[in-house]
Amino acid sequence: MTTKWCLAAAMAASAVLWSAGVYADDASFYAEAAKPYKGVTIRVLDEITPLQETLSKIVPDFEKETGIKVEWELLNHFEVINKGQADMLSGRGYYDAVMLHGFQLGPMISAGVIRPLDDMVGNPKLANPNLNTSDFIQQPFKTAAFANGKQYSFINWNYNQVYWARADLLNDPGEQAAFKAKYGYDLAPAKTIEQMRDIAEFFTRKKGAMLAGNPLESDFYGIVLEGIKGGSTFPTLWGNLIKNFGGDLIDANGKPNFDTPQTVAALKMWRELWTFAPPGIAEYSLVDVPTVMGNGIAAQSIAWSDFVLGIDKPGVSPFAGKFVYGPIPVKAGSTAKRSAEAEPSVTVISAASKSPEATFLFLEWLADKKQQDKLITLGSGGVPIRASSWALPAIAGSANKTLYTAMESTLEVAVAKPKMPKFYEIYDVMSGIAQEVGLGKLTPEAGAKKGQAEMVKLCADKCLL
Repeated sequence: MTTKWCLAAAMAASAVLWSAGVYADDASFYAEAAKPYKGVTIRVLDEITPLQETLSKIVPDFEKETGIKVEWELLNHFEVINKGQADMLSGRGYYDAVMLHGFQLGPMISAGVIRPLDDMVGNPKLANPNLNTSDFIQQPFKTAAFANGKQYSFINWNYNQVYWARADLLNDPGEQAAFKAKYGYDLAPAKTIEQMRDIAEFFTRKKGAMLAGNPLESDFYGIVLEGIKGGSTFPTLWGNLIKNFGGDLIDANGKPNFDTPQTVAALKMWRELWTFAPPGIAEYSLVDVPTVMGNGIAAQSIAWSDFVLGIDKPGVSPFAGKFVYGPIPVKAGSTAKRSAEAEPSVTVISAASKSPEATFLFLEWLADKKQQDKLITLGSGGVPIRASSWALPAIAGSANKTLYTAMESTLEVAVAKPKMPKFYEIYDVMSGIAQEVGLGKLTPEAGAKKGQAEMVKLCADKCLL
């Protein structure tokens, strides 16, 4: 028998089962598809955030449904990167599946340690015909899950950044009047980067000054941003400022393109924003930013929405319910394509996995609408990977509607990082430049020039896979 005939026969058998009602719903599909793998144990490594903690409550359902045992290990962000990559690169195969952020895909694909899914996606015994991938929020899915014509994953986590501000300050009549008198327009959540800068300047005040009618007991700051060397400091600068100013790391052909007037202008704004931030900004990580906002010592920020979900709730922050959110501000008058920083992330199957089919079923099951709906409902919200999730009661009926509006806006333009084999080396250099420019140790012009030289040194004229 030819391969083509076998495939056709399998598809026909699947169609018969479907029409006979054997796969009456997704649950029965996975139960049927998993029969050859019943009793198999797979190990999956993911990072721990409030989202994964909620998902961990659903994972046992897969075991009951399929008979496949899942050892679901959650570690912190840095441990997942280090431990997961080490396992894959060593070829040990302890983990069948590992969560990867978009920026990890270039180095890992180029190392040949991720198993492509195309054969399993094309296998009717394994591919759920009711998965409905068109319901995935398309741009993050397509830019994260595919590379060079191959599919490497589904989509698991649509991490994204949003604009975050103190609504109680922006709505204070006295502050509104003072702001309009100084800047000539109404005080409101920033829609442009220039407005964000003005708001940052306006609210930066010393201890003893008045804020919304009350004397400050300590210094107050107009903005807080991530500034640590590493983390997501450079992606925040890159995705939210440089791209919205019309600059980028590389051009359309993947050639270094950092030393441009647009990038220099964005770096100048970056430096200026830092002058309105707390003095410890250079040490602030993506975890510290929401903590500072939750403690109420800054007026606005750009932060990861999943961390916001962990802070803006009663009992965690005294300012819960007093925040407002918005899309990432853009450069006033810019004709550049709108950009917002996001980190579409996936769970991939290790090339060394001894149980790729059972692992594939688990990853497919996770991305299924039924599980995603349950995840959003159990978490009383969350970060959707499916467009249909926006209509779920936990989101559509949320008291925090501006947060979800901001998330949706970011995910409309969210793209995964370019698949760069030397992303880590590039990122390390650029992260240092972002911090030095922010601190005023490097001029924006010198930062752009240094970044371009380092990019050329690392990848010459071909930075992509």
